[in-house]
Amino acid sequence: MRGLLFRSLFSLTLTLFFVATLLTTLIWYVFNSNVESHSPVRHAHRKSGPAPPDLCKDCGHREIAKKAVERYAQTWKKREDNLQRFRSQLSSQCHAPTKAIVTQSNTPVGSKLVYDGERRKPLVVTPELFSTFAKQPFLNKTWDTCAVVGNGGILANSSCGQMIDSAQFVFRCNLPPVGNHYNKDVGNKTHLVTANPSIFHLKYGALMGRRRPFVESLRVYGDSMVLVPAFSYDYNTPVSLRALYTMEDFECPTRTVFFNPEYMRSLAIFWRSRGLRPIRLSTGMMVATLALELCAKVELYGFWPFSHHPHRHQPLTNHYFDNTAPKKELHAMPSEFNHLLRLHSEGVLKLHLGDCGPSDGQQDELKAAAQRRDTRDTRDPRDAVSTASD
Repeated sequence: MRGLLFRSLFSLTLTLFFVATLLTTLIWYVFNSNVESHSPVRHAHRKSGPAPPDLCKDCGHREIAKKAVERYAQTWKKREDNLQRFRSQLSSQCHAPTKAIVTQSNTPVGSKLVYDGERRKPLVVTPELFSTFAKQPFLNKTWDTCAVVGNGGILANSSCGQMIDSAQFVFRCNLPPVGNHYNKDVGNKTHLVTANPSIFHLKYGALMGRRRPFVESLRVYGDSMVLVPAFSYDYNTPVSLRALYTMEDFECPTRTVFFNPEYMRSLAIFWRSRGLRPIRLSTGMMVATLALELCAKVELYGFWPFSHHPHRHQPLTNHYFDNTAPKKELHAMPSEFNHLLRLHSEGVLKLHLGDCGPSDGQQDELKAAAQRRDTRDTRDPRDAVSTASD
């Protein structure tokens, strides 16, 4: 009898606990729903889902761009004293004429190549690897005028092609399209063009299959040098060597040369000492700096890292040929541009931030200047570099 009474009390207690729990949950739910329905903040959040994007995420860059245009509006004048001072400081740390390219002079058999982009075991230079190196650097030669052509969307419809082609030496970045309908805006003259190994992977299947499409793509660059950072990361080395062997096997007039990782480390240290600290310098910044040691006058085209044209104010694509986004986590394009603009203001180099279309008289002058240079040059500037296989 006593056991039956105990079981009845236990069942009643359990039932009451369950009912109380259910009532508590129901009251909490009703109260919370009522608060949300009267709270404009919570109600708006519930209806809109995820937080809205920043409607002015580009405002900071627009302000920087506005100030850049104001600085650029000042009359430009070359300052030889500033150029020589900057070049002296740059050369003391980097010395591009003898160190920018891996050569048989600066990297003998048995020496070690230390990758500049990662901490890896150094690569020992074997006789086979040594045979791929250029025989000579830039021979300490200085060219009168150089055009460094970036790939910025600002070049689209710029009519800068003729001015670019009037330079004695033309640098281009990362195998960009030239000629045909691009000719008017970017010209077709090339003496040195860089090639990021990622292009070999993404566009040409790491050159593991058919290689003719890659070879055909190089025809527009004539007998220019193709400068490849083969020793920045170890996974770049095999595909970079395949690119070189492909050009040799197909007897391409283009010649492969390799960026010297020691030079690239020195370049990063040089700019870091001036306040520029990206994870990695952009190719355009590297090439522009290289040109400042090799050329008496450097003019930059296609260097504008902002989303709107500085004068016409219409939206721009990231490149003059496509809208592929840059690797913002690696590079600091606005900061790099600010340093280049400072050099422009100091008369060290000249930036072009607008349309180039010259008058008919200026066109004739440009043609005459180009003819004079071609006549004066007894040797093609690209002959400064040759490879062991020549």
